[in-house]
Amino acid sequence: MWLTAAPTPFAEDDIAEDAFARYVAWQIDEGCGGLVVGGAMGEGATLSRRERLRLIEIAAETASRRAVVIVATGTNCTRESIERTEAAQMAGASAALLATPYYNKPGQRGLLSHFQEIARAVDLPLIIEIDPARTAVDIGPETLTQLAEIPNIVAIAHADGGLASLRKRGPSAQPNSAHLCGSDDACAQFCLAGGSGWISSTANIVPALWSALQRAVDAKQWDRAMLIEMALQPLTFALQRESGAAPLKYALSLLHPWFSPQVRLPLTPVAAETAREIRACFARF
Repeated sequence: MWLTAAPTPFAEDDIAEDAFARYVAWQIDEGCGGLVVGGAMGEGATLSRRERLRLIEIAAETASRRAVVIVATGTNCTRESIERTEAAQMAGASAALLATPYYNKPGQRGLLSHFQEIARAVDLPLIIEIDPARTAVDIGPETLTQLAEIPNIVAIAHADGGLASLRKRGPSAQPNSAHLCGSDDACAQFCLAGGSGWISSTANIVPALWSALQRAVDAKQWDRAMLIEMALQPLTFALQRESGAAPLKYALSLLHPWFSPQVRLPLTPVAAETAREIRACFARF
């Protein structure tokens, strides 16, 4: 399965509800298996509780069981993470994505207890996200092995380098978990090495190509999958030229004028050089 990391369209000081519903419908029509709402690409850190719940409701209503709606609910407070996950489930989420606690930087025992408490408190499927570049906290293989024994922890999202992370903590160590790639430039190789799918930012722009990549992976047509991945790389790298959602939202605004490129501080609009590179990539598709 491939999942799209959904951005959040804004209209001045609020979310653009109609644009988000239109975006979700378009993604599903293009073959997306599910959307991750309120994550890093969705600027989840700057969403209010009301906005987050409304996005979940819109995504769930629009998807209407045609795709899964995964909501980023992890924080650096266990109690807050539980409350967000419970609220997401009530609003229609299919699963929750849990980042490791940031800033307070717990050790492995703390990480284990944190995720165990969340899993005990909810009956929603949970995906553990490994992204030490953003959270400054890594999860060791032994901790993951213990977490994989919890029935409602169903997957691990490797946002920390794809292949290297899979080799360190992949199916051989956690055979009962699905493994999702978080690096758009290595998804085919990741699946060839035993991965289950991916969470993509670039799929926001060219979902048809990601659908083609999924079909090639499902058919084990690895040469074709690698060729598609290589064709996507210039756009992938252009969208990574600056951190955060600004490059992605700028690209989406070129593709769909109804999708605003607006981001919230502390993010800022893309620099002129990044905009030029993204426009140049568009000429290839």
